[in-house]
Formats: sequence, C-alpha cells, structure tokens
Amino acid sequence: MQLVINSYGSYLQRNGDCFKVKVDDKVSEISCKKISSILISTAAYITTDAIKLAMENNIDIVFIDDFGDPYGRIWHPKLGSTTLIRRRQLEISETEKGLNLAVDWIKTKFTNQIELFKRLRETRPQKSAEITSYISKLENTMTSLNSLSGTIDENRGTIMGIEGSGGRIYFEALSFLMPDRYKFEGRSRNPAKDEFNCLLNYTYGILYSKVEKGCIIAGLDPYVGFIHTDHYNKKSLVFDLIENYRIWADETVVNMFAGRKVKVEYFDKIPNGLTLNKEGKAGLITEFNTYMDESIRYNGRNIKRDNIIQFDCHRIANELIKGSESVSESGGK
Repeated sequence: MQLVINSYGSYLQRNGDCFKVKVDDKVSEISCKKISSILISTAAYITTDAIKLAMENNIDIVFIDDFGDPYGRIWHPKLGSTTLIRRRQLEISETEKGLNLAVDWIKTKFTNQIELFKRLRETRPQKSAEITSYISKLENTMTSLNSLSGTIDENRGTIMGIEGSGGRIYFEALSFLMPDRYKFEGRSRNPAKDEFNCLLNYTYGILYSKVEKGCIIAGLDPYVGFIHTDHYNKKSLVFDLIENYRIWADETVVNMFAGRKVKVEYFDKIPNGLTLNKEGKAGLITEFNTYMDESIRYNGRNIKRDNIIQFDCHRIANELIKGSESVSESGGK
C-alpha cells in the first residue's frame, strides 16, 4: 500500500518496525512491511528514524506539489542493478531497435485509449456512433507509425506530431463524453483550467513517481530516454514509459465523473485556473489507489496494476542485458 500524508502539520515517526502517524489528535501505526511508498503532499514533520526505516525497507518517500508533480524523493543511494543496463540504454537509443521500442510504447498508448472507448461505448449506446468515429480516427492515427524506420533522432519530430494529433482526438472524445457541466477544451496544465484536467494532472503526477521508482529499482536510468530528449535534469525515460500507463489515470478520472464522485467542493479557484484541495486530493487518491490495487490478467498471469510497472521495467532491463530484440510488449489495461 501507499502511505499518503496530506494533512497539514502531520507528524511521521518510527516506532519499532512501524510508522507512527499523528494527524491532529489521531494517532495510527502501520507496519513497514505493508507499505511500498510514502507520498507527502503537504507541510508535514518527519523524523530521521522514520526516514531510516523507509530506506532499510526499500520504501521511497515522494514529495509532490499542489499540482501532483513530484519535486523531491528520498531514496537509498544504491543502483538498482548493474551499470551494464545503463550502458545498453545509451547504445540502443541510437539504433533502430530504440526506434522500434519507442514506437511500441506509443502504439500501446493508442491501443489502451481505443480499448477504453470500446468499454465506454458498451455503456453509452446513445453515443455509440460518435464513439465509433473517434475510435476510427485513433486507429488511423496509430497506423501512421507503421511506416517509420531509421533512428529516433531521424523520426522524433514525426513521432511527436503523430502523438499530438492522437492526443487532440482523444481528449476531444473524452470531453464529448463528460456531463455538460464538466466538458473541457483540451489539455491544460499548471494550473488546470477545468475540473477534469485538475484531477488528471494530479493523478499523472502520482503515476510519474511510480514509473520513476520502477526505473530505479530495475536499474534503468530515468534520465536516458528515447522519445523525449535529454535536456538537463529531465527524466526522459520516465516521460517515455509513462505513455504505457496513462490510461490508468484517465480511466480513474473518467470513472469518478461517471460515478458522480466528483464534488464541486474538491476544487479551489486560483489565478488562471483550479487546484485540488485537501478533500479533493483525498477523494482522488482513494479512487486511484483502489484502481491500482485491482488484479488483472497480464502477460499470462494475475497481477495488480500497481505491480505491472515494476514487472515491465525489470523485463526491459533484462532484455537490454541479454541484447534481445524483443524489448517491447509493455503496457497495461
């Protein structure tokens, strides 16, 4: 489970092999064996003993801002695995294998989006024709990726253009499916201009921290990407890999609106947009954690969504070491 600290002035300390959390006058204890990560989204106190307990048990502590973006992480200083993995990352990024890997990630993203719309179409027969049209547009956009060859550097602009076109179709379709009160005009970030993007941005932020953790544990270098360029301090591989899993954040938010679980009280107005308040963060995190804790059939086994990212990162790292050409097939539904 993920321990979430989102109450101002919370206190986190160690008591034996447990984390002791104090919020106002309420105190609770949770065994370190039950916790996979700690997420802190507000001003809180944490003792060095609690940090040491987390490091001893491979528990990362992630700090996220008001928009859900991770701005810091406490993690043990050891590499997740051999440095050979990182050397192979650099090598493959300049070959056609690197291009094929990147294209497969984008195709997985499109496939996940199409499958989501197929599921939504089943429960919205009155909008079936329009949803089918959007599905067809996404399928045609994805087909454009089939003609690419060469290296990432030679095709990066084309890939980003195709991805951008698909994104506009996708979010136009999602807006179409929203209740009139919550329709929106495309993507907006930091700050979000509407409730949908406000929830989505925060969920993506949590997902970024999970993907980065998967990379670190598997020995992959979060900064050595394929699609996204190697700008200073940019975790390019995290931005690449998250494309396989964004659908989990998308579906969580869509389901919240469909289930009428989104409240006006979840949002505070700020200059040029909206932000999630404490109640909104709690409601969203509860829904997302419940969704991620579900087991699904994946690559021939039953596995929780929350474990799929780590599973995929280890598989990619192992294939890099072996020099295998089959380093794709990632992504979950």
